[in-house]
Amino acid sequence: MEFLKFAIEDGVASVSINRPPANALSSGLIQEIDKMLDKVENDDSVRVIVLHGDGKFFSAGADIKEFTTVTSGEQFSELASAGQKVFERLESFHKPVIAAIHGAALGGGLELAMGCHIRFVTEKAKLGLPELQLGLIPGFAGTQRLPRYVGVAKAAEMLLTSDPISGEEAVRFGLANHAFTEDELLPKTMELAKKIAKKSPIAMKAALSMLQYTKHQSFHDGVKAEADSFGEVFVSEDAKEGIQAFIEKREPQFKGN
Repeated sequence: MEFLKFAIEDGVASVSINRPPANALSSGLIQEIDKMLDKVENDDSVRVIVLHGDGKFFSAGADIKEFTTVTSGEQFSELASAGQKVFERLESFHKPVIAAIHGAALGGGLELAMGCHIRFVTEKAKLGLPELQLGLIPGFAGTQRLPRYVGVAKAAEMLLTSDPISGEEAVRFGLANHAFTEDELLPKTMELAKKIAKKSPIAMKAALSMLQYTKHQSFHDGVKAEADSFGEVFVSEDAKEGIQAFIEKREPQFKGN
């Protein structure tokens, strides 16, 4: 991988974006993220993915220089659709993906982060969609995901002014889970990831799948699917181990079967 660094420890794949100076999202980098998901999808040694950025930023946005090579509206639409497909795959991935955001997550960088299941930020990180500043709009589903987290009114303010919010504000508005100091961010993120990695892969996959129902299905369909999934998970060996460990007052040892 040219722009991604990859390491596995205690069930956690640490994936860092390494495209200096701003970790700008080129089409090549987005393709690498897709290939990274291919790599970890069926790797039983990976139960959780942590995505972060090397250097000063998580990602300061899309690669604007790449835009100058695109000559038609159709090509721009294709570029946007390709990015949307990868970020949708990220959001619907059956293993938890946690974004650790420092410096800035702007434009495509924030759209990437919003595709992750959980977002930890530094207190002074800047998160925003400044595309209108360039006479553009977000293209990687930013207009659709941002209102789901911060509400339509706040999303409209952020989009129309191009003004970013801080990490602390992101937590307050529901865009991020927790805010930390620079020194705390990665240790706290890895602590959470390793805690989650101890859970049953079968139960995690089912839980993440059920969360997707809140996007596309009615409450009635969602609770029916939840009941069906509950039954499927209940007969797994992991469920038997979890119940037995609870009775015996010990930590469960889940194997993913």
